[in-house]
Formats: sequence, structure tokens, C-alpha cells
Amino acid sequence: MAIDTHTAPATPAAAQAPQDGRLSGRAKLVLFVLCAAQFMVALDFSILNVALPVLGDDLGLSRSALQWAVTAFALPSGGFLLLFGRIADLYGRKKLFLTGLALFGAASLLAALAWDPASFLTGRALQGLGAAVIVPTGMSLLTTTFPEGPQRDRALGISGTLLSLGFTVGMVLGGVMTDTLGWRSTMGLLAVAAVTVLALAPGLLPESLPHSLKGMGGAPIPDRPRLDVPGAITVTGGLLALIYSLSTAAQRGFGGADVWGTLVAGLLLLAAFVVVESKAAAPLVSLPMLKRRTVAWGNLGGLVTFSMMSTVIFVLTLYLQEVLGLSSFKTGLVFGVQGAMSAVAGSYAAKVIGRFGARRTLVVSLLGQGLFIALLLALGRESGALLATVAVSLASMCHLGAIISYGLTVTSGVPDEEQGLATGLVTTTQQVGITIGIPLLGVLATTGDDLFHGVRTVLLTDAVIVVAAAALVAVGLGRRKV
Repeated sequence: MAIDTHTAPATPAAAQAPQDGRLSGRAKLVLFVLCAAQFMVALDFSILNVALPVLGDDLGLSRSALQWAVTAFALPSGGFLLLFGRIADLYGRKKLFLTGLALFGAASLLAALAWDPASFLTGRALQGLGAAVIVPTGMSLLTTTFPEGPQRDRALGISGTLLSLGFTVGMVLGGVMTDTLGWRSTMGLLAVAAVTVLALAPGLLPESLPHSLKGMGGAPIPDRPRLDVPGAITVTGGLLALIYSLSTAAQRGFGGADVWGTLVAGLLLLAAFVVVESKAAAPLVSLPMLKRRTVAWGNLGGLVTFSMMSTVIFVLTLYLQEVLGLSSFKTGLVFGVQGAMSAVAGSYAAKVIGRFGARRTLVVSLLGQGLFIALLLALGRESGALLATVAVSLASMCHLGAIISYGLTVTSGVPDEEQGLATGLVTTTQQVGITIGIPLLGVLATTGDDLFHGVRTVLLTDAVIVVAAAALVAVGLGRRKV
């Protein structure tokens, strides 16, 4: 049974508030729950990074095997996003969101109590699977709960700010907790966070089954649309292979046969996915949706802003610690300032987007990000910490604007029953962007004999790519026809 795309779901009670961006008390609670879940997942991406050496010694993980503490999470969290986003569209977002929270909490507890490498990596993989459920369902619940306009702009502004802060706070908090309470406390914190959100969510979040999937009195009917299994297999397999190859390349370079083998396999599977979707009666991804200029060009902007900013953070960490000789604490302060400035940008993002529009904000934000990254080319071998702090903070403010505006660009005008798919594309773009930037550009800084020269090469390449993307997105979004 097909989804009736002409019947819009009723506006959830949480969103029934004045259309000037103000939120009711209940709407604020709903937003808190959804943003807390997104922040928790963002925290998980970085909170363990500084704890890896201590963790390895405790569990007996070799230095070469430590990459799997990150890769075991990244593989399922990126590979299953589209699949779970579509399942949520078809079978209901609230129940799937709660299931993801429960899985994430249990997996975090397993990782905190791990007794050997296998149990720890199993916990990390299950965390990633839980994140792959939470992120697209949480985002689609947000975009369907808050109507398009000032309310959604404000909600996505707050969500984007917390997403950006989560990565930064994770880096700082991970170091403090590891030094004082041990690395297991970082995983324990995530378990507590998941349980807290899980306790609050059921009574606040609305269910979101499309009307065409409901019978008399709103009860779900048994004849539900079927999931596109061939599409699910090819896209999930392709993303898993692609993320594995790029994550491995970040650690060992592109010389290994397994890296090239999985990279080629991933690209072939994604190509097969496009063919499958063009012939499927009920495709996992609607190709006409991908042809929307807002979806295509918006996601390009998102891919570039995430991949290039993650690369800048990576090479700046190397520069500050290995070229300037700063301690981990002082390096953390640099990124702490960056996080605070991102929060400032997030507080004004909705107003800026409301005045100038999401598309224009996306283009200008990308341009600003590229230009402030270019400013980092003035860093020196003996000094540059202050310049690095100022430039990366300004670039991050623009990056935050790009995050929020590209999410609004991609999801605007999309029917509620396809919001899971749209937000699945948004979050898949985020994950792939975070994954591919460091392997593709970061190796330029680490493979040569002169680290400082390598850092400059990466920053120059990074800035050129972001500015070029700004120009392409401006042209693409400016076209009158798709």
C-alpha cells in the first residue's frame, strides 16, 4: 500500500504555538529531549579520542588496533542511517527513536564494563547502530513536530548549535574525565544520558505515522508499505564499505589492498543502488527527491562544510601540539573557545536565516568558512596559537551557520511522510563528511617529512575546496529549474 503523499499529518500539539518563532512550554520540552539525544550522539564521536592510549593499555589493545575504537562506531552509525530513516517513515518514528535510545544506553554500559577488546568493540559497534537509529528519527521528529518557518528555524538552530558543541565538549570533557575518573567514566556518562532521555521521551514525543497508514480512530492498519530490500542492501553495504576504507586509510594510508578493495566495492554497490532505485516500485530513496536542487545542492554544501572543518580541526591539533609544543590542556582551551563562539553563532543563526533565507545563508557561510581557513595560512613555525584560536573560531561560526542552513535547505518543502528520508540524507551527509575529510586531506600533513609544510598544504587545499563549493552551491540553488 503506497503512502498518500497528498495527506499531511495533523500538526503535533507541541508545535501549536504562535508562528513568530516562540515555543510553548511543551514544545520546549520536546525540543530539549530531541536536542539532548543529538548532543549525546555528537559527544560520543569525540569523548573517547583523548582516552585511547589509556584505554589501550587497560584492555590490551595494540596501538594499531586502537583505530577500531573509532571505526567500530563509525561503520554502523554511518552505514545504516538511510535505512533507519526510511524504516521510521514507514513504520513510525517515535517507537524506533525509543528503541535506538535503549540500544545506545545498553551498548554504552557494555563498553563501560568491557573486560576485553572484543566486549569493548562490540559495545562500540552497538553504540553506532543505536546512533544510526537516533539521529535520523530524532531529526525527522524535530522537522515534523515544528512547522516550516520561524519555529523550525529556531529548533534547527538550537539543534545545530548543540551538535557542533557536542564534538568540542567531548574533546575537553573526555580528557578531564579520563584523568580524574578513568576512561570507563566516559562511556558511563553516555549510558546515564541515554537512560535520562529515554525516561522523558515517551510522554512528550508525538507518534508520526502518516495518515494513510492509520485505520479508524488512528489505529495502525496491517497493510503497510514494503521496505525496498535490494535498495537497503546495496546502499547499506556501499556505505559500510566506503566508511571502512576511508577510516582505515586515515590510519594506514591508501597502500593496502583491503583499502582499495573495499573502496571499489563501496562505489560499485552505491552505483548498483542507483540502478535498483530507478526500477523499484517503492524505492528506499526517491530519485526525484535527489533531483530537487535544494536536496542535491544543499547536501553538497553539507558534505563540504563537515569534511573540510573536521580536517581543519585534525591538522590544527597536530600543529598546536607537535609544531608549537602546546600541552593537551592548552590545545583543549583553543577548541573550547571555538566551541563557545559556535554557541554564539547558533544563538543568532535562526534570526539570520529568517532575514536572509536558508539558501543565501548557506552560500555566505561556506564562503566565510573558506576565507577564515585561508587566514590560517599565516601561522608560523614558532608562534600562531592566538591566530589559530581566532581564525578557527570565526571559521567555526560560519561552519555552524552552514550546518543549520543546509539542513533547512534540504528539508524545506519535503512532505512530512518523507521527512525521515530527507533527514536521513542530511545525517548521512554529516557522517560521510566527517569520515572522508581526514583520510582524503589529512594524510597530506602526516605522510611528509615536514609536518608544518604538510599542515599548510592541507589548509590551502581545504580553503580552495570550500570557496569553490560556495560558488557551485550559489549557482545550483540559483537556478530556476531542477
